[in-house]
Amino acid sequence: MKCFAILLSLSLLAGCASVEPVTAPPPPLADARFAPPSEKVGAEGLFAVSPAMRSYLESAAFSRHLRESGQRHGLVNALYSKTDLKLEYESTRTRTAAETYADRAGNCLSLVIMTAAFAKELGMPVRFRSIDAGSTWSRTAGLYLGNAHVNIAIGSKPEIGLRSSDLGEMLVVDFIPQDEAARLRARELDEDDIVALYMNNRAAEMLVQGRTDDAYWWARAAVGKRPGMVAALNTLAVIYDRHGDVTLAEQTYRAALAREPENLMVMRNLQPLLAIQGKHAESQAMAQRIASIEPFPPYHFFDEGMVALRAGDYDRAKGLFEREVKRAPFNDEFRFWLGVSHLRLGDVKHAREQIAKAVDSSTRQEMRELYSAKLAYLRRVSATGTRIQ
Repeated sequence: MKCFAILLSLSLLAGCASVEPVTAPPPPLADARFAPPSEKVGAEGLFAVSPAMRSYLESAAFSRHLRESGQRHGLVNALYSKTDLKLEYESTRTRTAAETYADRAGNCLSLVIMTAAFAKELGMPVRFRSIDAGSTWSRTAGLYLGNAHVNIAIGSKPEIGLRSSDLGEMLVVDFIPQDEAARLRARELDEDDIVALYMNNRAAEMLVQGRTDDAYWWARAAVGKRPGMVAALNTLAVIYDRHGDVTLAEQTYRAALAREPENLMVMRNLQPLLAIQGKHAESQAMAQRIASIEPFPPYHFFDEGMVALRAGDYDRAKGLFEREVKRAPFNDEFRFWLGVSHLRLGDVKHAREQIAKAVDSSTRQEMRELYSAKLAYLRRVSATGTRIQ
C-alpha cells in the first residue's frame, strides 16, 4: 500500500507556515467531486471561552494562583500544575479551547489554543511560535504523519497608556522541557497560521479515520485561510491522490513545490504519482533528488528491524531500532520495539528502560496503557526473578 506523508501540529517537527510567492500557482479545488461534510467545518469559536472555563477563572483556586505567583506564572501554574486541571497530552484529535478544557487533554496545538483563550480573556497579550525541534514521524492508516511543534509566549496585561512588552520579556509556555525548548530555533506565527494548522490537523485526522470527503472540506478550509501553507497544500493533494483524482493531486503537489522546492514531504508524495502516470524520467530524477537529501526515509531502519526481529536475529534488530531511535528519539513505537529486542536478548534492565521511555513519549492514551502494562509485567518478573522466555 502506498503511504503518504502529511504534516500535523502534534509534537515535534519544524515548518508550520510559509510565505506564498507572488508567482506561485493557486491550488485546484474540486467541491463537486466530494460529498458535503458530515460535520461543521471551520474554526468559529476556536478560542472561545466556555462557561466552565469562565467559572474556573472566577474560582478561588484560580485567584489563589494569581495572588501567589503573579499574573503570567499564576495562569500557567493554574493550567498545568498537577493539582488542579491535571491536563494530559493526547494526540488523537485536535481540539478547540473549550474541548481541551472539557476533556482535560490535547496535543500541543490544542494546549496552545486553550492557553491563548485563557490569556486573552484575562487581557494578556500572546504570541504564537513554530519551534524547530527535529524530525518526528508516526505512521497509521497508510499515512506518515510528520509532527510539527508550536508553543506560546504570554505577556503581562498592559497598563493603561503602555504598550505590550517585547518577546524577550514574555513568558514562553512549552510542552517540552524548558531547557530544551530554549535551545531550539523559533519562528513567530500569527493567529491565522494557528487557525490554518488547526484545520489542517482536522483534515489529517479525518483521513486517518477514512473519512475522505470530510478531510477534503477541512483541507480546503485550511488552504483558504492560508493559501501559502505548504502543509495544507500537501494534505489537500494527498486527499486528491487517495480519492483517485490523480491530475488534481499532481497539480496541487506542484503548487506546494512552487512554494518550497526542497520540501521532502511533498516530493516523496509526488514521486510515485509521476511513475503511475508514466512520467518515469521525471519520477526517477525526483527519486534521485530525494535520495541525495535524505537517503533513508522515515521508518526505514524500523521496518528492517521488524524483519530481523521476526527472523529471530535479535542483535541485528536491536542495532536497527537503535539507529531509528537516534534520529527520532521521541517516537514511542521505536522505543518500545527496541525494548522488545533487548528483552529477546535477555537484557531485562535495558528493556525496562526503553519501554519506560516509550510510555513517557507516547501521545496516545491507548498506547501508554499498552506500554505501561508491559512495563508492569517486566517489573513483576524482575522482582520475583522469573526467567523470561
